[in-house]
Amino acid sequence: MPLSRDALLEDPEAKALLMAEAAHERRAERPVVLDMREVTPICDYFVICSGRSLVHTRAVAEAIEEAAAGARLKQRHHEGYEDARWIILDYGYVVVHVFNPEARDYYDLERLWADAREVSVRQPATSG
Repeated sequence: MPLSRDALLEDPEAKALLMAEAAHERRAERPVVLDMREVTPICDYFVICSGRSLVHTRAVAEAIEEAAAGARLKQRHHEGYEDARWIILDYGYVVVHVFNPEARDYYDLERLWADAREVSVRQPATSG
């Protein structure tokens, strides 16, 4: 059952899952949500995913921004669209990392933050 807009605004995990699902719907590679609350004060959640090309990486980031805007979530900052190796979308409690495959393998945030609990991401049905 989808959360109401008010519930979504109050629940950082729901925000992260909304963004991960938007990435999955745009066919992002390996969307992951990490619960960062026990390992760093930077934010509550990381959403990590990757695109297959420069154009796809940008498209995934744009899909996440559209989903967040549709839920009236305020973005604090974004960067990385120029070369699309590592696009960062900062929503305060949730920070999204959209990588190209090489940058994701190089920076390996999942290994770097291995102490963070991985949150199960619902895989929405995709057509075609």
